[in-house]
Amino acid sequence: MINIKKIFFMKNNYLNLYNNLIKLATNKDLYINFKKQDTFSDRLTFFLLHFAFFLKNFKNQNNSTILQEIYDFNFRQLELSIREIGYGDQSINKKMKVYINVFHGMVSDIHFWETLTKTEKSNKISNFLVDIENIEYLVDYFEDFNQNLSKKTLNSYLKSVSNA
Repeated sequence: MINIKKIFFMKNNYLNLYNNLIKLATNKDLYINFKKQDTFSDRLTFFLLHFAFFLKNFKNQNNSTILQEIYDFNFRQLELSIREIGYGDQSINKKMKVYINVFHGMVSDIHFWETLTKTEKSNKISNFLVDIENIEYLVDYFEDFNQNLSKKTLNSYLKSVSNA
């Protein structure tokens, strides 16, 4: 028998995580070094970068099922957000394929983040964000974000209401 209460609790935790990632991605300090005004694409890129670091930090055999559920939930939420903007079904499918490919590129690029030099980290971040005047600020930001993630457990991160 399906435990509806457990499913609701899990999805609520995933929604909390999704909202926390959105909050992090819309942090105005991330955009202070942009040469132009931030766009939906920039915010999505920041969301995906935060999510990539999240998955990188919590990826292990014990977490594989829950991380897959979180991955599916987050991309479903992104799809719903894109639909709300007004894109049609064909357009959404194409965009989601692009976003998923970009995300997997991010995951691949940051996989060995701790072993990269500052210059290599700058290059990795620059692959996904353009028109940034001070990329070092973002490297330091994601360095701190990565370290903060490594100090927590997945469970504590899921249960918290706000981590931004």
